[in-house]
Amino acid sequence: MKEKKVTLKSLSHSLGISVSTISRVLNGLGEEYRISKETISLITTTANKLNYSPNNIAKGLRLKRSSTIGLIVPDITNTWFAHLALGIENQARKHNYNIFLCNSNDDIKVEKKSITLLKNWMVDGIIIAPIGIEAEHLIKASKTGTPLVLIDRFFEGVDLPYIVSNDFEGALEANQYLINNGHKRIACFQGLVDTSTNNQRLSGYKKALKTNKIPFDTELVTGSDFGFNSGYICAKKLLKNLAKTKVTAIFSMGNQITLGILKAFKEEGIKIPEDISLVTFDEQIYSDLLLTPLSTVSHMNENLGDLALKMLLDQIDMNDTKKPKNVILKSELIIRESVKNLMHKK
Repeated sequence: MKEKKVTLKSLSHSLGISVSTISRVLNGLGEEYRISKETISLITTTANKLNYSPNNIAKGLRLKRSSTIGLIVPDITNTWFAHLALGIENQARKHNYNIFLCNSNDDIKVEKKSITLLKNWMVDGIIIAPIGIEAEHLIKASKTGTPLVLIDRFFEGVDLPYIVSNDFEGALEANQYLINNGHKRIACFQGLVDTSTNNQRLSGYKKALKTNKIPFDTELVTGSDFGFNSGYICAKKLLKNLAKTKVTAIFSMGNQITLGILKAFKEEGIKIPEDISLVTFDEQIYSDLLLTPLSTVSHMNENLGDLALKMLLDQIDMNDTKKPKNVILKSELIIRESVKNLMHKK
């Protein structure tokens, strides 16, 4: 026979103590309301003995708080987003918040459904790494009272708070490094076109070329998204026309793209940097463990989770009456062995 669920009312009936007093004790407010130590001990002991567990849904409806934050990422299989989610969850736990994680799978329809789902579950706020091609549903959620913080990507001209890395400077530094090593024919393997991340990194690539008076060649920019298959297909095509294009280096905009490139190189017997040089965005745990350690642009800031939570909680608690200040984190070029110096070529 199924045991009857223990409630505040049943505890009140068995102990002869008011529901409000029991609620205050179980929420850790006993001393604040000057409830005696004996009563606090009696309530907590009895609650534990009877396996009482609070109805968080009812509590959330009553307090209009769920102590839950929605987190949406475009690809949880991407180690960059997995690491990002882990950091945010760790910080949320410190603030006594739970995370409701959604994976949009780089599908704008899924992203929109995830926003609706999280709002229906009455999350206190949403942190989202948006796909980056549409913003209307995010603007609507914000205007209807859901605190929002964008991470990794943002929308130019859209008034939503964000925390991003300096993709432009990272791309500029990476390509300048290639140029300093004598590379002038640099292929750019881009991500999802017209997203802020792609636009900023492409602009950094173009700026490096322009500064060094190297003509921009549209045929050297290829790719359709930040996925593995995009990198693989683009690398295969590039290698077929390598003699014609005279490409000596590749600038990859993401770690998944790079994994696709590495697979294509392995199949074709291409060696890095002897046959072609490579610099990639997204420092990974494996970057220096490969046969040829990769030079990477690192933009993983260990404080990102804390910064995102603080920005969101300031909106939730309304502690900050001013508009949240957007944050742009520094990127760092980590130089390893994947770039060949052509300046001393005999």
